[in-house]
Amino acid sequence: MTPIITVIVGIAVLLILIIRFKVNAFIGLLLVSIGIGLAQGLTFGELVPVIQKGVGSTLGYLALVLGLGAILGGILVDSGAADAISGRIIHLFGKKHLPWAMALTGFIIGIPLFYTVGFVMLIPIIFTVGRRLDLPLVYVGIPTICALSVTHGFLPPHPAPTTISLIYEADMGLTLVYGLLIAFPSMVIAGPFFARTLKGLRTEPVPGLVPERDFAPEDLPPLGLSLFVALIPILLMGTVAVFKLYVPETHSAYDFATFIGDPVVALLIAVIAGGIWLGLARGMSMLALQKTSIDAVKGISMILLVIAGGGALKQVLVDSGISDYIVGLISDSRASPVLLTWLIAAALRISLGSATVAALTAAGIVAPLAQQAAVSPEVLVLATGAGSLTCSQVNDTGFWLFKEYFNLSILDTFRTWTVMETIISVCGLAGCLLLNAILT
Repeated sequence: MTPIITVIVGIAVLLILIIRFKVNAFIGLLLVSIGIGLAQGLTFGELVPVIQKGVGSTLGYLALVLGLGAILGGILVDSGAADAISGRIIHLFGKKHLPWAMALTGFIIGIPLFYTVGFVMLIPIIFTVGRRLDLPLVYVGIPTICALSVTHGFLPPHPAPTTISLIYEADMGLTLVYGLLIAFPSMVIAGPFFARTLKGLRTEPVPGLVPERDFAPEDLPPLGLSLFVALIPILLMGTVAVFKLYVPETHSAYDFATFIGDPVVALLIAVIAGGIWLGLARGMSMLALQKTSIDAVKGISMILLVIAGGGALKQVLVDSGISDYIVGLISDSRASPVLLTWLIAAALRISLGSATVAALTAAGIVAPLAQQAAVSPEVLVLATGAGSLTCSQVNDTGFWLFKEYFNLSILDTFRTWTVMETIISVCGLAGCLLLNAILT
């Protein structure tokens, strides 16, 4: 069996396991990793070390990033900082420019929070604003959820771009800077602009679906402090990335800048700052902060396992020679490596549903290309992320999450959620192609 056929069969089996038999994505990834490895000639004795290597190399660093990111998100939610940020932004923009306010709110909150946490946290805000201003919920929600998708697909320290950066050996800070350049235009087009076409689509949420907020205005932390804590990781990582572009490695401050600009350290600083300024200084006890941290980390346990499974599959594809074989075929093609990367991730997204699984699987296939092709590995990270967002449909949990919360029909969910995700993906591809042309 040729490597290409092996990959196609493996992906088909993964698709059947996840969609048809509802097998957990982590278990499915492990089973398919074993099957592909055996089909490509790896022995039983070789398989376990390869899988362990893939899981260990993926989670060894990433578990720190994801764990600290989840804790920071929990502090922002439980302290009321997220409410303070969103409420003030909406007040400043007013009804006329509300889609822009919601997009900005989703973007700021989406940077430190994982997608599902940000989604559930923002839903009460979306519904409250929609009712108060008598606007269609989808019209208010699309710009907000679009911003979450953009941060999830393009910006470290979110799981997919962070993991892919490690796989491609891309600079995390530079990926963040390039990601911001692509994220903003994608968010504007797929958010506020696209939302204008949905003003006539009115729905009512299922009664009792959204929990009530229990923060009184006087209990919210100051807006400036809330914004500062939420943006600490981005400010540190972005500033250091720019600093390193202009300062030689021999400079005395270079090592320290590299240290504080690392995602782990930047997030740790933000967690400590948030715990002190948003927590202890405002009356939260250490026990309450501990509970916030524990609850936050519980929410990402399955994400970590799915990423671990993706790391195992990636390592099997690499160690069995499949990645080199595919890259050899791609190298003979005149098509842009950026376009090929996007197409591979897009095909996997349509087949598998999960953007994270699609991105990680695509990264395992494309990884050698990042080292060989005349293209920035940071751009390939973003192209992979863009492809992994395209054409979300019924095999994606995000599709159903959006449908149920906004109480939409299947057709209307395609008209709103699926189109929004695809616009983000295509805009991301266009941005990557343009960025690659400028850099090369």
